[in-house]
Amino acid sequence: MTEYILWFDQLKMNDVGRVGGKNASLGEMIYHLSRAGVNVPPGFATTTAAYQEFLEANQLVDRINNVLDSLDVDDISALTVAGRTIREWVYQSTMPDSIRQAVTHAYEKLTADFADSEEISFAVRSSATAEDLEDASFAGQQETLLNISGLDALFEAIKIVFASLYNDRAIAYRVHQNFPHDKVYLSAGIQKMVRSDLGASGVMFTLDTESGFRDAVFITAAYGLGETIVQGTVNPDEYYVYKTGLRAGRPAILSRRMGSKALEMIYAGSRVPGEAATLIRDVDDERRKRFALSDSQIEALAHQGLIIEQHYGRPMDIEWALDGVDGQLYIVQARPETVESRDKPVMERFRLVDKGTVLVEGRAIGQKIGQGAARQIMSIDQMHEIQPGDVLVTDMTDPDWEPIMKRAAAIVTNRGGRTCHAAIIAREMGIPAVVGCGDATTSIRNGAAVTVSCAEGDTGYVYEGKLNYEHSSVSAGELPELPVKIMINVGNPSYAFSFSRIPNHGVGLARLEFIISNTIGVHPKALLEFDQLPDDLKREVGKRAAGYKNPVDFYVGKLTEGIATLAAAFYPHPVIVRTSDFKSNEYANLIAGDRYEPHEENPMIGFRGASRYFSPDFKDCFELECRALRKVRNEMGLTNLEVMIPFCRTLQEAEQISALLASQGLERGANGLRLIMMCEIPSNALLADEFLQFFDGFSIGSNDMTQLTLGIDRDSALISHVFDERNPAVKKLLKMAIDACRKQNKYVGICGQAPSDYPDFAHWLYDQGISSLSLNPDSVMQTWLDLAKNRHE
Repeated sequence: MTEYILWFDQLKMNDVGRVGGKNASLGEMIYHLSRAGVNVPPGFATTTAAYQEFLEANQLVDRINNVLDSLDVDDISALTVAGRTIREWVYQSTMPDSIRQAVTHAYEKLTADFADSEEISFAVRSSATAEDLEDASFAGQQETLLNISGLDALFEAIKIVFASLYNDRAIAYRVHQNFPHDKVYLSAGIQKMVRSDLGASGVMFTLDTESGFRDAVFITAAYGLGETIVQGTVNPDEYYVYKTGLRAGRPAILSRRMGSKALEMIYAGSRVPGEAATLIRDVDDERRKRFALSDSQIEALAHQGLIIEQHYGRPMDIEWALDGVDGQLYIVQARPETVESRDKPVMERFRLVDKGTVLVEGRAIGQKIGQGAARQIMSIDQMHEIQPGDVLVTDMTDPDWEPIMKRAAAIVTNRGGRTCHAAIIAREMGIPAVVGCGDATTSIRNGAAVTVSCAEGDTGYVYEGKLNYEHSSVSAGELPELPVKIMINVGNPSYAFSFSRIPNHGVGLARLEFIISNTIGVHPKALLEFDQLPDDLKREVGKRAAGYKNPVDFYVGKLTEGIATLAAAFYPHPVIVRTSDFKSNEYANLIAGDRYEPHEENPMIGFRGASRYFSPDFKDCFELECRALRKVRNEMGLTNLEVMIPFCRTLQEAEQISALLASQGLERGANGLRLIMMCEIPSNALLADEFLQFFDGFSIGSNDMTQLTLGIDRDSALISHVFDERNPAVKKLLKMAIDACRKQNKYVGICGQAPSDYPDFAHWLYDQGISSLSLNPDSVMQTWLDLAKNRHE
């Protein structure tokens, strides 16, 4: 007897042929993972046999094949006509009695399990046999209908789902992916509706989608139904969770980024397919300024993601929903992640050489650079206007646009986050995209030459004109072993996951200044004295601190997130974090900074480094940094984090700072903590043996050492030709520092710019027996190869 419906709890992954990828995955999770803590709403699926019976009973098989066999999908107008014709045939067809009876029986059985069957509603989702595969996502190809109630509405929804196999985008995508039309079948999943219209929803990946970093869960969240995130109509919150910490039961949230969440999709009055079952409305300011998920919900959701990934044995792309009635988190879809999980034996690097006028900025998708003529496309009717190599500029994309997206050199949108449709397809096609710009369609002139750069971290930029850039690729397998460790200098934590994929032995310099200036932007004293600020500053600071308990928690929280992201990305390799080394003029440039900073004629050799930390004017600010460092090491368990102190002028300061750190729970040696000192002042090298009494090693700062040895202002263009780290006097001091560390068997590295700029200087340091070279990321590969070549010559 032919089976026309199957219950989710009867299904497993080997049932893809009977119920398609999505429904087989839902069944797999209910069958295997419900007892492990994965929460999936109940339901049933029509089988592909039902779909085939529907087509045959209505004599559609040959008619459809005749249309598609002769279709050129790159002819947009012909594709539009063909898709519309086939869908109309399906809409006008009759549901066979055999299928109608099976669905009716299942529907009655499912609604009987709920006390108020009058109010129960369902999501009706498509599930194709060629969907959610490892090598092709078919993202958003078919329809999902929400808030469907009653049998008549359910049957109409099933027909709409069946017809959606012949959406224009689905027809074209199958051709481009070499899937025969007549070998792809459809199943409709009927699933209890999660009331995320009263809660929140989003997408979860069990890896970082941009870099492919495997030890993080990436979650997006917004209010209301999840279609707003998938469609790109909202800029959602974003969270990263550290898998290793989560498994150990430790605090595991690496970062939180608040999205605007300006809109939410909710249910309208109608529950009839084809009518307005949903509407989009504005989110009030108070809710926008809150994170859509609490910390406990973020970690609970990530835990479900871990269970799912472990079961499937591969990175996963998961849709989730928070029910605003029962407060529970549900998994509503799960599929293999199809882009970044693929092996990448060759590492590509793009670097912008020129700088130009920034037209717009948004979220960077991918790490490439693309350029071409900007082509504004605001509706599907304009698709013929875009030519191969153009930059597609639009409000947002949807799956109907996929036939032209593959023509673009880059994509720029007003709306959307990193899991919107434009982002998913751009990744799959290997095209750089900048999404959520807000004003791309008004700020970028149609036809103008532009450069789209996604090679500068989380933020993507669209520049005026075609700028010069470099593109290189290196196979990691080609790099030989060296007796010296090659480490990386990292300022921006948003680069951390990407940079961790470069061959390395850890981070030799992580700068707190970047987190403070770019992520926080406020002088720490202003956060400690928030109640004393004038009203205009209070408003500005309060806006930045939205989502956190108070301004101080915001400062410590953002520092913690940045430090933890760096430490997690490179774990278990050491990550040496330098405490803040702003000069007074740089602190003064922060919000409210001019209220607290002195005016100095030469801040480069003024109130900076260790002298600040125990000064009454700054000690409480430094203690906030210590709180963040302590949380990352002691609570989150990232003990690969090491602490480095900059600009320590005297032995008295060295003793004082060591004692101050110990009083703040960062005692040297406790739980394996190494305390490193920046060796960047001539006194540090001249008294190297004595300074090493208080530290576990040195990291040489060649810029300041050169400046102070030669008496040169390193920022002065007038005498810049004299500034050279290879000067014999500088080398003599560096050799003294290296020899002292080697004699005491302590760490000695260099984190200055010089080894990145001068291969001969890197060779000299290597010959002196330095422990490590910490380089700018773009010079790691070449320096590594140069040193290996020199060693063998």
